[in-house]
Amino acid sequence: MLSDIRCHTGYIAIVGRPNVGKSTLLNNLIQQKISITSRKAQTTRYRINGILTDQNTQFVFVDTPGFQTRHKNRMNAAMNRVVSQSLQDVDVVLFVIEALCFDEQDQLVLNLLPKTVPTILVVNKTDRLTDKNQLLPFLDTMAKKSDFSAMVPVSAENRTQLSTLLDVIRPHIPENPFLYGADEITDKSERFIAAESIREKLFRLMGDEIPYSTSVVIDQFSETEKLYKIYATILIDKSGQKAIIIGKNGEKLKLIASQARKEMEKSFGKKVFLQVWVKVRSGWADNASVLKQLGYE
Repeated sequence: MLSDIRCHTGYIAIVGRPNVGKSTLLNNLIQQKISITSRKAQTTRYRINGILTDQNTQFVFVDTPGFQTRHKNRMNAAMNRVVSQSLQDVDVVLFVIEALCFDEQDQLVLNLLPKTVPTILVVNKTDRLTDKNQLLPFLDTMAKKSDFSAMVPVSAENRTQLSTLLDVIRPHIPENPFLYGADEITDKSERFIAAESIREKLFRLMGDEIPYSTSVVIDQFSETEKLYKIYATILIDKSGQKAIIIGKNGEKLKLIASQARKEMEKSFGKKVFLQVWVKVRSGWADNASVLKQLGYE
């Protein structure tokens, strides 16, 4: 009988320095894209919960921003608070590093981890190793740095060893009723996902031409039976960046919007009308009211 089934639900924080593949790991663990990715470091800025319900276990993965080792503005400080707060009241921590790479930034994150919570070392990007024999000595070295509950080499991008990782996490998940429906995959709204889709395409298409602090505001978001209507603004700090994003005859901005729209339609399962503008607002990353509007504070 259903009432005889013991349910287990727990929070699993995914932490690490910027650009180690935390968001890719989250997306491929739940087999759905909810957290944006790009080669640009520090892409993730918010705490994002990804939900995987597997038989009698509900894994609530908490994707966090990469910990900022240099507080250059108020936004970076707010992102670090997200990381610290996400480590409170979780049941398991996944500490993600790159294979054969552990530096002072990784050590700073490791120093933040609570000693009372089981920590699993996730060694990512193993698919990029040219010599797999180097992995075992590296794991031996890492075992001496902390009392990890387990160490699991994975390739988040190729989904290698992710089922093994779930099996390692499972014993640490406490007996609790499910917090979400079996078909729910995230706690974030479609409005949030729309803004993040635009920001991802912006970073992927523009690369180093624009600073990572560039953000996206959803001005209007409405839904009918057959269509989403979304009006958004790309927020930049300097006027010189505006022409770069718009491009000749508006072609670059059209491409950003087109790719974002297609991804939204795939995520939402419905047609999307999307209109995007670019606006200059100097110093927004240090402006408390703007950061509050964007959900940082």
